[in-house]
Amino acid sequence: MKQKRTWKFKLFVGLAIFLLMIAVGFVIFASSYYSAQSYAEENLQSDSDVIVENGKELVFKSTANKNNIGLIFYQGAKVEAEAYAPLAKEIAKQGYTVIIPHLPLKMAIFSPDQADKIIRNHPEIDTWLIGGHSLGGVTASDYASRHEKISALVLLASYPGSHTDLSEATVDILSIWASQDEVADAKAIQEAKSSMPSDAKFIEIEGGNHAGFGDYGKQKGDGEATISNEEQIMQTSAAIVELIEGLKK
Repeated sequence: MKQKRTWKFKLFVGLAIFLLMIAVGFVIFASSYYSAQSYAEENLQSDSDVIVENGKELVFKSTANKNNIGLIFYQGAKVEAEAYAPLAKEIAKQGYTVIIPHLPLKMAIFSPDQADKIIRNHPEIDTWLIGGHSLGGVTASDYASRHEKISALVLLASYPGSHTDLSEATVDILSIWASQDEVADAKAIQEAKSSMPSDAKFIEIEGGNHAGFGDYGKQKGDGEATISNEEQIMQTSAAIVELIEGLKK
């Protein structure tokens, strides 16, 4: 009987240690992420062109308010939403609203339908785009495939997951990647054309890298950019604005 109690005690202790290790690992995982850097922080301030609201959502609104078009943007995995402020603000300057949700654990896969809440909270917008960076783009692709409300999809260093087929979708698609990106699979981005409409647009930013779509410092495993962070974001925002302008025709 004593031996049986000893065995149960050891099993209990072993299980407790295992659960503690999982808990510690989760805390470390949740507290480790890429933070917005100085360029991004500068763009979190409102000015004469754009009103910035950072509450439950990070919202960039044009003061001109000339268009009822909005872009929902899902951040890359483990990247702070604020890191994409420069990109969002450049788009908002052209008269459009950009909304970046604060996602659980900073990962879109844990709240793939966050866009539902954003659309409900902004009835003033009647035309919606959704986009994302890296893993955020994978989640955005899945959302676009399931919701007719979405008019266009923007992928930055990303591509639809294997279960997502957009080849027959009416959604406009813009896919942008960078030549020095060593995080995203360039071959997979190119091969994703088969799961997209024939008129999907693909753009390569020469000299850019994976982290250059936001401002959160160097990402592990990424290549060295040969253009500035600002230049990559300006090229990216210009391409997205061109896509949006096409929706108005």
